Amino acid sequence: MTFTGVLIGFLLTIHVIVSVLLVLIILMQRPKSEGLGTAFGGGVTDSLFGSSAGNVLTKITTWLGIIFFLTTISLALLYSRVSAGKKSDLGARLGAASAAATNADVHAAVTNLPSATAAPVSTNAPAK
Repeated sequence: MTFTGVLIGFLLTIHVIVSVLLVLIILMQRPKSEGLGTAFGGGVTDSLFGSSAGNVLTKITTWLGIIFFLTTISLALLYSRVSAGKKSDLGARLGAASAAATNADVHAAVTNLPSATAAPVSTNAPAK
């Protein structure tokens, strides 16, 4: 495996972990109307993070969001670098099919041309 492949695997693992943590942290935050924040119990976040639970969760959410976007951009750049040197299998098959169709069309057009030694075609239409 190449270094790029290992790096992609590592970043993808970090990306999935950060995504799951981001979802859980966002669900633990208390909204203004006390909606989903009460699903974990009334004082769970207060007992975990103290009275400044809102500030701690907001900071964690901010840092996880930054890591999420950095891993997303890094993965996009690495995947584009890896795929830039390769022609996809679909692209190769489409290119081959297009070349075969073009060759068949040219061959059919050449074989249907009237030859120079052939007699002119008469329509045998009655003269008026």
